[in-house]
Amino acid sequence: MDLEILKNIKTELREEQSPFFSDDEITYYYNKNNQDFNKTMYELCILKAENDSITLPGGLSMPENKLYWLTLAKKFKTNGSRCL
Repeated sequence: MDLEILKNIKTELREEQSPFFSDDEITYYYNKNNQDFNKTMYELCILKAENDSITLPGGLSMPENKLYWLTLAKKFKTNGSRCL
């Protein structure tokens, strides 16, 4: 995978602020989606929406951002329109 594409995916997924995927996982999904940036982003956002809540020792917790990730996923979803 091109390092610039990897960097762009990580930036869009806010991996610095909210790490979730390894570089190898991102590369796997990129290849799985035929190296299509939008399809990869859509799938990764859906996966990230599954559960990003954090519970720390001592009971401190941070709420999940499911709605944020699902909204972001919509930005990358293809509409499936085709010429007839």
